[in-house]
Amino acid sequence: MGDEMSMTTRRTLLAATLGTALAPIVGSVSSMNAAHASTGLSGMVDAVGQGMRPGATSDQGAILNRILKAASVERKPVFLAPGAYLVSNIDLPDFVHLHGIEGLTRLRYGGTGHLMRAENASDVHLQGLVLDGRNRPVGSYVSGLLQTRNTSALIVRNCRVTDSAKHGLSLETTGGSIVRSKFSNAQQSAIYSVQSSGIRIAENDVSNCANGGILVHRWEAGMDGSTIHGNRIRNIRAQDGGTGQNGNGINVFRANNVMVANNWVTNCAFSAIRSNSGSNVQIIGNQCLSSGETAIYSEFSFEGAIVSNNLVDGAANGISIANLDQRGRLAIVSDNLIRNLSPDGPYEGQLAEFGFGIGVEADTVVTGNVIEAAPTFGILIGWGPYLRGIIASNNFIRDSAVGIAVSVVEGASGVQISNNVFQNIRDGAIVGYRWNEATTNDLVKNNADRFDHLTISQNTVM
Repeated sequence: MGDEMSMTTRRTLLAATLGTALAPIVGSVSSMNAAHASTGLSGMVDAVGQGMRPGATSDQGAILNRILKAASVERKPVFLAPGAYLVSNIDLPDFVHLHGIEGLTRLRYGGTGHLMRAENASDVHLQGLVLDGRNRPVGSYVSGLLQTRNTSALIVRNCRVTDSAKHGLSLETTGGSIVRSKFSNAQQSAIYSVQSSGIRIAENDVSNCANGGILVHRWEAGMDGSTIHGNRIRNIRAQDGGTGQNGNGINVFRANNVMVANNWVTNCAFSAIRSNSGSNVQIIGNQCLSSGETAIYSEFSFEGAIVSNNLVDGAANGISIANLDQRGRLAIVSDNLIRNLSPDGPYEGQLAEFGFGIGVEADTVVTGNVIEAAPTFGILIGWGPYLRGIIASNNFIRDSAVGIAVSVVEGASGVQISNNVFQNIRDGAIVGYRWNEATTNDLVKNNADRFDHLTISQNTVM
């Protein structure tokens, strides 16, 4: 009797334990089925029931391709149970909804050709999958673990992408969203999107990539409309070198009307956020920590940039709005907090020194910023003759060698500096420069009327 009761107790305990362990998986599958049922779909295809074997050592790419193709025809989502699956050369047709259990369903790249690719497809959804590149080389015809071209309505949600020999995701002429996913250890960037149609990249975690975090590029300048929002990005190297082509947490290139907002970016070899030739870019509300070069950059041939409400703590330079010589112009730089800058950058400075808080050149308003501990200049206005139409007002600058350095080279025009407050400034609150050489005394205390392009008024020195 005692043994029978003991066996009954053990059976009951085992059943309870298994029930508890399986409940999240069963619940996830049930919730996914319910979600798909609500969209009018008739349930999921069980990939294991169709021949996939978790833990098998042989490449199962052909089996998974067969399952996805059949499910696409029937417009049914596919569920892949927890486990590791060795696969190569997965080609995604129209209407692929492939679901796993987050962190537990792992697609391991077999090492021949590519892991996953979609071309001329639409309505591709990946959820709860781990894409593991195993640092194995991919074919020359792809540049990421997931490669898409001419693909609309791509959704990648709650996935993990790791150990890619190139980019994590490489998306060409693709629209959709990449959300709540984790990217790590890519030998290029985590996400490379080129010529997109308004892709949304939100709430992702990106870490330990060799050359970039999130890249939104175009082959030629044009409307893009992507949003990069609420991502956490850290430890981005510049393994392939350069002076800013690599090593950026977020990089916008030739893509217009992109919004970069509320991201947390730390420990990038160059910039936390770098926009090159991107017009109408908005860089708002980001945390930029420990950048190796300029924390926030809008540079080269752009028209229109708003850089507001960002926090920069630790960088060689804080914010740079540059390249009037390349038609870079028209910006608002407002209400940013910039502190703890360094005079040392990742290469020897060829133009202005490192260690300035904000640098601007053309058609820009700089207002309401707080800058502390800039070892060279709090604000740098102009570079030689590259200076036109600057208002610098209502800024607070403290603990800087020079508060505001302004170009007094022939050809500079249209500068108003007013209502700024300077505290603990060592070498002058407002000083005229000819390139890197200081050529005036403090213009707050001395008559600046000899420079026709300067209007200086109502500044306070503490």
